[in-house]
Formats: sequence, C-alpha cells, structure tokens
Amino acid sequence: MPDKITTQWKGGLTFESDNPSGEMVTMDTSIEGQDKRYGLSPKAMMLSSLAGCSALDVISILDKMNITLDDFKIEVSGELTDEHPRYYKTVAVNYHFYGENLNTKKCERAVNLSIDKYCGVMEMFRQFSEVKTELFFH
Repeated sequence: MPDKITTQWKGGLTFESDNPSGEMVTMDTSIEGQDKRYGLSPKAMMLSSLAGCSALDVISILDKMNITLDDFKIEVSGELTDEHPRYYKTVAVNYHFYGENLNTKKCERAVNLSIDKYCGVMEMFRQFSEVKTELFFH
C-alpha cells in the first residue's frame, strides 16, 4: 500500500500534515510583516528529511558494527535556484562524529553505505541537485 498523508489548512499560510506513523507536523512560511512562525517551511523540511534519512542509516549501520559514539549530527545546507519554481540546485551534507578513539574507517563506511545504497531521500535529491558530502571527526 502506498504512503498517504493529508495536509489540512489551519488558516493564514499554516498547514498541518499527518504522517503514516500518525504523528503531525506543522508547516508554514515567512510572511512579510509577520514575525510569528508556527512550523517548518516545506523546503527546509526537505533538508531535514535528507538528514534524517541518512542519519537513521548511519546510526543503524554503526550499531550493527558495534561502534559507539558520544554524539552525532548532520548539518545540511542547500542553495536554491534564482528563478521559480525554486528548488535546491546544490546541497551540502556534513556528517559530524563525536567521541574518543573514533573508528573513522567504519564511520566512513556507514556514511558511504547510506549515500550509495540505502538513503532514498539522498537518491531523490540527486535527481535535481548536486549533492556534496563531507565527514568531520571531533
């Protein structure tokens, strides 16, 4: 059965969207003259989806390798095209690993498996963006 979501208008430019897991997310955008934001912008959510997809892969793979980290984060930035419809033409994905005596080879292997084999969101981004990745060990 295909994934299905429903997005409901909540007034103004705010929307609430469900998820096949049952969880909800609020989306909106910047409005000139309005400082209050209620949710995430749809394009920024795409970057979060990319980070989340790859992060799930990396942590799952490292767990199977019995690798312990003190912390881990992914920073994603994207540059939009100038003309409409605006989309991310370039995306940088930076993986940050924290810990004592990190096994950098296994961390690199986990990232490469995510990038090349498992992360479907990464593959979707490759259809319209130049995706660059970099690893940092702290």
